[in-house]
Amino acid sequence: MVTPVLPHQNNLQQIGYKLLSVLNFKGKKGEEVARTLISACLWNDSVENKSRAYGVSPQTVRNYVEEQGVEVIEKLLEQVRKISLEVLKGVKEIDLSIDWTTKTWYGRPVEGLGSSEEGNSWNYATATTKFDGKVLLLAFITQVNGMTKDEVVKALVEQVVAMGFKVRLMTLDAGFYTVDVLNFVSQFKYIIAVPVGDVKVYQEFDGEYETNSKRHRRDEQVKFRLLVYSKEKVRRKKRTLVYFARATNLDLPKGEVLKLYNKVRGPIETSYRNIKAFLPFTSSTKFVFRTLIFVLAVVLYSLYTVFKGEVRREEFRLLLILLFSDDLFYLRDFLLKSIGPLINNIDLFSRR
Repeated sequence: MVTPVLPHQNNLQQIGYKLLSVLNFKGKKGEEVARTLISACLWNDSVENKSRAYGVSPQTVRNYVEEQGVEVIEKLLEQVRKISLEVLKGVKEIDLSIDWTTKTWYGRPVEGLGSSEEGNSWNYATATTKFDGKVLLLAFITQVNGMTKDEVVKALVEQVVAMGFKVRLMTLDAGFYTVDVLNFVSQFKYIIAVPVGDVKVYQEFDGEYETNSKRHRRDEQVKFRLLVYSKEKVRRKKRTLVYFARATNLDLPKGEVLKLYNKVRGPIETSYRNIKAFLPFTSSTKFVFRTLIFVLAVVLYSLYTVFKGEVRREEFRLLLILLFSDDLFYLRDFLLKSIGPLINNIDLFSRR
């Protein structure tokens, strides 16, 4: 039997101590609140449910986060930046991918700051880069009501530049396709997805294109190289061609541009899936509370990237759970749930 190589115990202990030090809530119940939040992330459980294991009430946890959350969030994001800088030590130029992910919370809406008018959904925008097989998060903002798409991109790029990096190439999803964003990213090498319905080019195409936005004057329009390509889709046994478009200022063959876009942008979708795997639930309707637990999930994901290649995500999660001894009571249920599918697989294999 091959024994997997696991992270050294001392490294994991340092992670545990680091998490508790970053979640440094002031007050008698500060450590219990921190352990509750970390535990909820590791178990992908509700914060309210996990608070009972640490002898604090859900309301106490909410009070601590609502009073000290803004400061703690900044500490958490600083930790994420430190992790990425350590991995990227010596790197000067990076390929940057910018995108956002939406998290919808069910129940009573949170008013004022949500990116939807109803207050049930938020867009968390990030800038990431891939290095040595690791998708590293460099910048983060919460998109709130009234924030324009070019403001989102500018804020993220400013954070990345402040870290000392030069942007070699930038990729963006079609959601960022606006004249203002194009004007800003034109100072970099860029590839941005384009809604085909906006350019109305339904054929293979590689040539110059100029925007025709009714919200901007003629001298404010942007010219760029437009690439349109098709893919065959099968729907209800019928084959149809679906067209996709990209805007760029790269002077490369069309095929290379399209491959480069997928290579740079694709990993950011994986990062969002991994972040949400660490995201707990909560009944709190406070914006700061929901932002804090999302950022905490980002921190856990960033720590996981350090050990990527040595352990899988669920192994990393289990090893961290073992550090928080108060959670060992719940480990039995976790193991039973994990063993069940394994027993079924063994049974199926033995029947062959």
